[in-house]
Amino acid sequence: MANRQELEIAGVGHPQPFPHAVKIGNMVFTSGIDPIDPATGKVPEGIEEQSRLLFQNIRTILTQAGGSPANIGQVTLYMQDPVQRQAVNKYWIEMFPNEHDRPARKTLKFDFGAASGILVQAQFIAVV
Repeated sequence: MANRQELEIAGVGHPQPFPHAVKIGNMVFTSGIDPIDPATGKVPEGIEEQSRLLFQNIRTILTQAGGSPANIGQVTLYMQDPVQRQAVNKYWIEMFPNEHDRPARKTLKFDFGAASGILVQAQFIAVV
């Protein structure tokens, strides 16, 4: 069996018995990456700030894995309200500026529950 390297985002804890991501060989697989501010450990209000933090946390995982956004092959976005995807798209385009060199993406409506405050979350698969 391949050895797993666990990847975590410092300051973004979660109470579950699994890591934010794992690297096996040259593959990176994530759990749900949340829009939590590593400086405060909190989910900010508003889709704009959550989108910014989501992509910041994606970069953190990629850096730990020895990769960059160019290594992502597929992203699944989960959104409380997919109508708000314009805020996500702003940071998507910032991370992947070449419209002819972007990963595959699927956006799904997902109810995170009002108590979480989460409006957007992502999972991705990368080859580094």
